Amino acid sequence: MEEIKILCVDDESNVLRTLERLFFEEEYSIITAGSGAEGLKRLEQEQFQIIISDYRMPEMNGVDFFREVRRKWPETVRIVLSGYADVASIVSAINEGEIYKFIPKPWNDDELIVTVANAVEKYNLEQENKKLTVLLIDKNRELEEFNEKLESLVIEKTTDLRLQNTVLELSQKILDVLPIGIAGVDNEGTIVQINDFAQKVLKSANSTLLGEQAESVFTCETMSLINKVKMKDKLIGSAEGYDFSGSVVCVPLYDGRDQKGCIIIFDPEQD
Repeated sequence: MEEIKILCVDDESNVLRTLERLFFEEEYSIITAGSGAEGLKRLEQEQFQIIISDYRMPEMNGVDFFREVRRKWPETVRIVLSGYADVASIVSAINEGEIYKFIPKPWNDDELIVTVANAVEKYNLEQENKKLTVLLIDKNRELEEFNEKLESLVIEKTTDLRLQNTVLELSQKILDVLPIGIAGVDNEGTIVQINDFAQKVLKSANSTLLGEQAESVFTCETMSLINKVKMKDKLIGSAEGYDFSGSVVCVPLYDGRDQKGCIIIFDPEQD
């Protein structure tokens, strides 16, 4: 935890000694200065969280002192001690030096101890808020960068998907204009690709056969080719049972070493 240093400024040495004794048992480091100018020098040399200063001092009074402190060390919590009940001076000190508390002399020891404890808590809370603010700014910046990357990725993926859809559409159109029938069947026996020619051969020109089971569409001879082609490069069978004159060719479809299914070709050129 950060060490709490309190700077006590007063032109009366007995007041400074009294303050040192008052906070002797507290976990604070007490540094004293006999004038506003000396107090500013101390602030130049080390960091203080709390400053307690007399209001009436020669050469530089509390208002002038705290005005300079506020300008150079705005994070400090500032407390004024004064034996004068001058309302105008109090208002001036508060406005120009942003004073946290104005305590009259002679002060109540317990009240001053509580005031300083509250001032320390105020300082710690403000420092924690600053840390959290910086952290929040960093997180927001990271979130903005992530959103920008995500947006770019979405655009990129959307472009890729559009291209893939275009390729698929063109691939299907190319298949549909071929003068042969083509159907793809996966290892589970599901029809996963089919062109217009094959649809007509299988007497299903008006509704797609995609997703249908091969055994409910193809003849027994063609199903035998599909089952046997797993062990051969290519098998050719007859087109008997179809409204088609030609041959049925079954070719295995591989993805690397693994067979993913087969392609059934209705070829009117082979007999």
